[in-house]
Amino acid sequence: MSTLERAYFLARSGEVADLAQLKSRLKIEGCRAVDALLATYSVRRHLQAICAATFHPPETTDTPSEAAESAQHDESST
Repeated sequence: MSTLERAYFLARSGEVADLAQLKSRLKIEGCRAVDALLATYSVRRHLQAICAATFHPPETTDTPSEAAESAQHDESST
């Protein structure tokens, strides 16, 4: 898979929030010429739009103490 193909795959995956994260991920994975291949304005804008549309932040799991504090705060504010 080429660097550009991988960039579009990652953008569509919902794993990266923006172009900066996408570039970083590609470089970590060992893709070559990331900056040069993603330098074109239209490619950057397209990838950014895909990232924005598909990004799903990882779910956070509250520890029992955090959940209790949150519930206590909600009760006291009413």
